[in-house]
Amino acid sequence: MKLHKTLPVALAVATVPALAFAQDAELPAGVAASTDSVFIFNSLLFLIGGFLVFWMAAGFAMLEAGLVRSKNVTMQLTKNVALFGLAAIFYYLIGYNLMYPLGSWSIGTDETGGYLGAFGVAVLEGVGVARDGADDYGYASTGSDFFFQLMFCATTASIVSGTLAERIKLWPFLIFVIILTALIYPIQASWKWGGGFLDSQYGFLDFAGSTVVHSVGGWAALAGALILGPRIGKYADGRVMPMLGSNLPLATLGTFILWLGWFGFNGGSQLAMGTVGDVADVSRIFANTNTAAAGGAIAALILTQVLYGKVDLTMVLNGALAGLVSITAEPLTPTLGAATLIGAVGGVIVVFAVPFLDKLKIDDVVGAIPVHLFAGIWGTLAVLLTNSDATLMGQVIPIIIVGVFVFVVSGVCWFILNAIMGIRVSEEEEINGLDMAELGMEAYPEFSKG
Repeated sequence: MKLHKTLPVALAVATVPALAFAQDAELPAGVAASTDSVFIFNSLLFLIGGFLVFWMAAGFAMLEAGLVRSKNVTMQLTKNVALFGLAAIFYYLIGYNLMYPLGSWSIGTDETGGYLGAFGVAVLEGVGVARDGADDYGYASTGSDFFFQLMFCATTASIVSGTLAERIKLWPFLIFVIILTALIYPIQASWKWGGGFLDSQYGFLDFAGSTVVHSVGGWAALAGALILGPRIGKYADGRVMPMLGSNLPLATLGTFILWLGWFGFNGGSQLAMGTVGDVADVSRIFANTNTAAAGGAIAALILTQVLYGKVDLTMVLNGALAGLVSITAEPLTPTLGAATLIGAVGGVIVVFAVPFLDKLKIDDVVGAIPVHLFAGIWGTLAVLLTNSDATLMGQVIPIIIVGVFVFVVSGVCWFILNAIMGIRVSEEEEINGLDMAELGMEAYPEFSKG
């Protein structure tokens, strides 16, 4: 996601490299889009992209509901609805200004960038988002800007939910969601997208958030999984015991919903739709996003057939998602072929990372750590393959900085929550299922518990 508040209102019509795309139309000489038109189309992109990313919340809920056992489905649905509500409230109260502090972008000098934003509620004053030196009403509407940024924050929290499923208490999880969406995510996001030091000092490139969103959710989930421990019976006598999901059709539906929402996630992160060049770029981003998902799915499909003798649907689903995460750091500059290969590597990563975590006895119920953390790191490094502005240290050092910050702070939060109130349900409650133990209702009351 580019630094949108420093972009000019009218961008020059861009020339898109010939990559099997139709030649772009050109405006007649001397004709430019009006300021009103640019404002309208930029705001429209934010709004359309935002509600597509919002739809990803349904995708996460369906994916997780399908991959957990039937006795824990209601709990996963409750967590996903609650975490989105909390993200919306606390990003408004605290997070937005930490990420984009009071319109000033960062606390610090132009040379060093910022390390911490400002505390204060988001106030959507005026018609549009202000720009440096602007003498009109801005680049895009303030409401569309806030709405779009909020969806990314909520997505980060959704990533954590699936990893810790089937054994975590509801309220400690929700308290962590508040900390993640109000503080952890906005602070590190400001380092890149808020004009902070990762952007100004390292030239870090992360177009739509392979690191800023996806790896952050993965690091937070990993810290929680280490402290929470694996599910009862998951690892016994040196073996990994399969715990099959309750509803693979639902998990498949969730994957397709996420795939759809990702067009808003990546396409909306162009943050401009006021020129012919912008629209051409958004179109390329859509195409690359789609083919990366396809590459990840097919790579996982073929690899599981080769390794296990049979295709594993859950690996194929996560392969598609890993492909999407992999292309998120740079969905504009690759060719279609390169985007397919980048996504395919993400699918391969998932197939090998899931059993790797099991060997370490790290229980990730839905495979969120391989998809969002491992593929997120890969996607951020893959920027070097297609974007000549990227540098090795400019990508690697920010990955490490963000990873250490999020993992350490999340680990401390999980440790404190565990010490104060306990984050894990009792053995009896886990065996009986969290639906009845925590909520007193089942998703499938007419069927026996799974």
